[in-house]
Amino acid sequence: MPQGLPRKLRYAFLVQAALASLVIVVGITVACALALEILINARLDAQAEEFWAARAADPDFLPPRTSTSELHFVPAGTAAALPEALRRLPPGHHQLPGFDRNVLVQDSRAGRLYVDMSFAHAKRILWGGALALMLAGMLALYLVTWLTYRTSRRLIAPVSWLAGEVAHWEPGAGAAGALAPERIPGDVGSEVRQLSGALADLSQRVQAFVQRERDFTRDASHELRTPLTVIRVATDMLLAEPGLPSRAQRSLQRIQRAGRDMEAVIDAFLILAREAQVAPESVELDVREVVLEEVEKVRPLLAGKPVDLRVTGTANPRLRAPPRVLGVMLGNLLSNACVFTEAGGVEVEIAADRLVVSDTGIGMTSETLARAYDPFYRADQFAAGKGMGLSIVRRLGERFGWPVSLESAPGRGTVAVIRFG
Repeated sequence: MPQGLPRKLRYAFLVQAALASLVIVVGITVACALALEILINARLDAQAEEFWAARAADPDFLPPRTSTSELHFVPAGTAAALPEALRRLPPGHHQLPGFDRNVLVQDSRAGRLYVDMSFAHAKRILWGGALALMLAGMLALYLVTWLTYRTSRRLIAPVSWLAGEVAHWEPGAGAAGALAPERIPGDVGSEVRQLSGALADLSQRVQAFVQRERDFTRDASHELRTPLTVIRVATDMLLAEPGLPSRAQRSLQRIQRAGRDMEAVIDAFLILAREAQVAPESVELDVREVVLEEVEKVRPLLAGKPVDLRVTGTANPRLRAPPRVLGVMLGNLLSNACVFTEAGGVEVEIAADRLVVSDTGIGMTSETLARAYDPFYRADQFAAGKGMGLSIVRRLGERFGWPVSLESAPGRGTVAVIRFG
């Protein structure tokens, strides 16, 4: 789940504080270690210089011993008893095992000098001061980080408020919604006020759009169905006339079928024009009855063709959906199959969870198949129709959870599947 702005801000400050603390600890530790090494080496070198100066003035000068230092001088060409820890040390600065002892080994013509000094007290003081400095630095860092975080929280609080309001915002509520000017807190700042105002304006435009859509749906439903009703009634009356020639009867029946198809297409467009949240009126459908009805509608398209149109499958599924949705989808698929099949067969298989429409027609290339659902696209520009059929089929399938798939190859026909969700 995406993190909110306050949580991201808190995480950023915690990471920043942790990294800054690490830098403080490492920096002070390295600085203290370097300073201690420089001071110790300088003290050992000074002690050695004092000894050599005294030795030059008095060849019999013996190295002094104190509570914190011991000097051992081994004349050249002689062997002297030395502590075990010093015997194998080469010339240079050394730190003996443990915390407090450091040794300087120097050679001269007169012999070898061992300066053994304890810096335990100095090390404790220096490291104690370093620890105190670390604690003080981190305490100051955490205090500044906390104050900065609180200030940042106050600065982004208006944005968090706006995000919370938008999460529960109903665009159709218009100016009376959560983002109405009179409901905005006084301390949100000009930027948030501008955003709130823009969203409130958007809400009003959305509300106006929804109202226009409702008006269009109502008016279109009435204005488009009225002439179709007149056509249907007129054809019914003409068909009832005695002695009507069979050719005229067939023409009138085609007009009636075209009128019913037009009503179905109008229903489909009106359903697609509605918001997804507005559920259209649904009824329980017998899928087999819908299939048989659509098969009879397209049978005249095969007149004069050696094509067998048949329905297979023993399943009898039932669906709950608007009355004409499945008919429009299946009718478009069957019309395409009949138009583009010159010989062979067109089959509708009824299964419990799907309808399969297969034909032995001309098929489609991969390029045509990829664009088959595009509105107004036709592989054959001289074919009848406007190229909207498969686009409507796909959109209706997406709307009602009935995905449509196509498989096709040139010369092998096409298989269309409607899966019931």
